[in-house]
Amino acid sequence: MEILYRIICVVIGYIFGMFQTGYIYGKLHHIDIRDYGSHNSGTTNVSRIFGKKVGTLTYFVDAIKGVLAILLVRLLCNLNVIDLSLAADADAFLYILALYTGIGVVLGHNYPFYMGFKGGKGIAASSGVIFGMFYWPIFWICFVLFFGTTLPSKYVSLGSIAMMAGYFILTVIFGQLDLLPVTKASGMLPEIYILALLFSGMAIFKHRANIKRLLNGTESKIFQKNKKTLIEQGVVNVEENKNKK
Repeated sequence: MEILYRIICVVIGYIFGMFQTGYIYGKLHHIDIRDYGSHNSGTTNVSRIFGKKVGTLTYFVDAIKGVLAILLVRLLCNLNVIDLSLAADADAFLYILALYTGIGVVLGHNYPFYMGFKGGKGIAASSGVIFGMFYWPIFWICFVLFFGTTLPSKYVSLGSIAMMAGYFILTVIFGQLDLLPVTKASGMLPEIYILALLFSGMAIFKHRANIKRLLNGTESKIFQKNKKTLIEQGVVNVEENKNKK
């Protein structure tokens, strides 16, 4: 049953993750945002096409779905639909199930089947999952890593990579110090480390093109003054796309 619960949590996460805020917003405006910019459905590309306000909305909705998925799993545990008593350490098992759910959320966001498995890069969803784990020391350090890297460098991609790499490193450090809900005595730490590596690795893998641009100095920066959206530049013509429908 413990294996089945893990699978169920991944499926729950995947279902939540498939809600593609940017893609849906684009479709409401008669465009597929994956046809423009960086060709993904995430926050940064939405901002590039529609502007910062829509990008911010996209970020928060994509982050919230990670929180909601984990809250649903917690509710199922409280209702004993998922029986934590089957595990030797209930608190450790709950933490592990939350992380399985989070991995499902990111998989659903990055690889939604109804979009041909072409979604976003998973940073907003991942940040929501990190928040939804409700382990505040790691959350706040990841928060500082993101903004502490993004603001001075003006590279969102670099901040995202720093946050996700930091999540894995922090999980290992806190685990070895026996500060996680999953203790050494539970015997579940190796599984947590593998899951944390997978969780972080998915986001970093999605940024491999950004890493190349960072290395050769061609990555786009944020906070550029008077930078127009792709709609304002005429690259994306909403009315023309609307008339084609």
